[in-house]
Amino acid sequence: MTRPLLICDCDEVLLHMVRHFGTWLRERHDIAFAHETGSFIAMTHADGSPVEHQRIWAMLDEFFPAEMERQTLVPGAAEALAALAERADIVILTNLGDHCRDHRIEQLARHGIRHRVETNQGGKGSPVARLVAEYGNPVTVFVDDLATHHESVAKHAPTVHRLHLVAEPAMAPQVPPAAHAHARIDDWGAARDWIAQRFAADQPAITEGISA
Repeated sequence: MTRPLLICDCDEVLLHMVRHFGTWLRERHDIAFAHETGSFIAMTHADGSPVEHQRIWAMLDEFFPAEMERQTLVPGAAEALAALAERADIVILTNLGDHCRDHRIEQLARHGIRHRVETNQGGKGSPVARLVAEYGNPVTVFVDDLATHHESVAKHAPTVHRLHLVAEPAMAPQVPPAAHAHARIDDWGAARDWIAQRFAADQPAITEGISA
């Protein structure tokens, strides 16, 4: 019998990232990162001038993988995955360069999370569709903090249940619910129950009439 499938993001879903990236930016580059605004590019130099977009991506490449050990576990995340793994297969789909895959696997394992990890660049719709097909088209739930990925999955894998989860409490109030997600839950206790209910119902997602 085919088991359900959970495809889950990592940064700001399983592991805190922006708060630690902000600390590192201040220490290493004297750059302020107002992550609580909900904007990933809200970065300024000491003189108040904005940081160029190209430099932001360069600093992200510097943070990953060298500073990944700074990241901390989101409360309840490991326990939720452990409970869900009793009845479902789990894949961590993370938008990092492929050279970071082994580092991410080791990082998650240090927090007691040991599941298949796939790296990706760009929209997650196509890789989600491939994973669903690979696992035999089971009932699938996708969890991510970025609205753009929910839109991508809605386009390429519309029968996948989509849960919008923003685990950073300083940022979550500033991030509106993703229009293409079926639900928005920022707590892993409630998220675990929502995911388990989708698995228990054993039905694909409704492809029209999406509501929060």
